[in-house]
Amino acid sequence: MTTTYPLTPDLTICRLLNGLWQLSGAHGAIDPRTAIPDMLAYHDAGFTTWDLADHYGPAEDYIAQFRKRLVQERGEAALGQVQAFTKWVPRPGRMTRAVVEQAVGVSLRRMDVPALDLLQFHWWDYRDPAYLDALRHLAGLQAEGKIRHLGLTNFDTERLDIITRQGIRIVSNQVQYSLVDQRPARRMAAFCQQHGITLLTYGTFCGGLLSEKYLGQPEPGPSALTTASLRKYKQMIDAWGGWSLFQTLLRTLQPIAEKHAVSLANVAVRAILDRPAVAGVIVGARLGIAEHRADNARVLDLTLDADDLRQIEAVTGQGRDLLRVIGDCGDEYRR
Repeated sequence: MTTTYPLTPDLTICRLLNGLWQLSGAHGAIDPRTAIPDMLAYHDAGFTTWDLADHYGPAEDYIAQFRKRLVQERGEAALGQVQAFTKWVPRPGRMTRAVVEQAVGVSLRRMDVPALDLLQFHWWDYRDPAYLDALRHLAGLQAEGKIRHLGLTNFDTERLDIITRQGIRIVSNQVQYSLVDQRPARRMAAFCQQHGITLLTYGTFCGGLLSEKYLGQPEPGPSALTTASLRKYKQMIDAWGGWSLFQTLLRTLQPIAEKHAVSLANVAVRAILDRPAVAGVIVGARLGIAEHRADNARVLDLTLDADDLRQIEAVTGQGRDLLRVIGDCGDEYRR
């Protein structure tokens, strides 16, 4: 089973990306004295691809510190094994060349890199068409060598089509995708396959709820949802079908996991990793607090058979149609 994916001909990624949303807060305090050594441990275990954003607290700064430490301990050549994908999430408004260039310059300086491997762009309000101006300027900076590739975050299929028709080359779109939230399978994946775009998925673990820890447990109240991830994905479960149906899903996944000698979470992730257009799944990294590298690595060697998938689909098909309930990918951020 391959552990990497050619996002582009010149950019190969680990299929499990290290997500740094946890650095943005509400996931527990993270100490850089333990976080940076932990990043080295991820790298040495083969998890070489990092997903971050300009607003994820010190995430971009941590990449710079990690790269410096990597050179000191592994040599300059080791930098060639690292992929660091950041995001730009501006407030809607006039998008001039100066505004866009200044934002990219901040990320370049904070990460201490000559070019951004992948700049993933997010836009809050589709009613403001200035997102197209921003993307045109980003494409210009790409032509100048400051950005290697352009991606999107939480764009819907309609807007992805508009952007593509403008001749702006997009290589990826980051969207929520899990056994609970399968909206990308409805429209997004087919469009991406037709246009050479891949999906980077988040929320695939449902913030940790898709695990043995919650199997057979009563529905957690607000006080038990101690991280932003748990609160966010519990709401998604509620929208999909509620705790009872979610328990049915966990009970279905458990024997499949036992059959393959893996964890329940491994099965949930592998099922999404095998979906059309999916290049990689983003796994939250709570640096210096908790790590699941050995368990996560089992995903990369796991093969689900047709019977496994039939059992899973028999449950997931009972959930509500989230495309109707919420809208297309990312619409939950624009309601």
